[in-house]
Amino acid sequence: MYNDEQLTRMREGKGFIAALDQSGGSTPKALKLYGIDESRYHGDDEMFELVHRMRTRIIMSPSFTSEHILAAILFENTMDRQMDGRFTADYLLQEKNILPILKVDKGLAPESDGVQLMKPIPSLDGLLDRANERHIFGTKMRSVIKLANKEGIRKIVDQQFKLGLQIAEKGLIPILEPEVDIYSKEKEEAEKILKDEFFSHLEKVQKDVKLMFKVSIPTEEGFYSDLMDDPRVVRVVALSGGYSRDEADKLLAKNPGLIASFSRALSQGLNDAQPQDEFDKMLKDSIEQIYRASIS
Repeated sequence: MYNDEQLTRMREGKGFIAALDQSGGSTPKALKLYGIDESRYHGDDEMFELVHRMRTRIIMSPSFTSEHILAAILFENTMDRQMDGRFTADYLLQEKNILPILKVDKGLAPESDGVQLMKPIPSLDGLLDRANERHIFGTKMRSVIKLANKEGIRKIVDQQFKLGLQIAEKGLIPILEPEVDIYSKEKEEAEKILKDEFFSHLEKVQKDVKLMFKVSIPTEEGFYSDLMDDPRVVRVVALSGGYSRDEADKLLAKNPGLIASFSRALSQGLNDAQPQDEFDKMLKDSIEQIYRASIS
């Protein structure tokens, strides 16, 4: 059902996951942080072309290697584009020995019960079939928890597991990402409710099904260690969630076994106008810093 070699690499390998999956809503902000403002493009086609160039520059950099990086999360548009004459996932696998993961969610629904569920994902089965054709290893989908509302959190986890099991049936490893807002005054309580729901749902999952979780760095150090021990859980990874890279790395290092899956913290400081050697050096320093925090 699964590629055993890739599964072992994800479960046992040292490194972290690079999140390069900014989608339509977050792409303008990602480009602006990279030094490209909205005056440089007109319409979605030009915007996505520019962000693909940014991602290509990161992935093709000599600093972006499997020595430190286990996998990279891609936006659907990126999966369908090419790097150096190959589809992005094939380039990652063949040239970098890095596992490709696909973001499958279509954004967030309006807040209700203190949470934001995912919007419906139309034609998910078709997208998963394309992902298999493109040699994708797994998927990722994000929802957001803002308050310690038991009913809202239960709905979040219900939705994540329902779709996750649908994804697993296609032979892909789903990453369930119910992010807890790091600025929530109820963050720690929300995390306790969330973990209880994780275990309640995991009890109903067959032992041969493999899942991953992407969580906010927990308030309580080592909070997800017991989740990592479940035989169905391949890995638990952490998002940066708005922390700076230094803050995120410092907090991550206090959680043994929890590895990074950073986006903004990874690309922090990179700029379109940088000479290539300066770009590669900054990316290398960022990757090594996140790697050290992930293996501590």
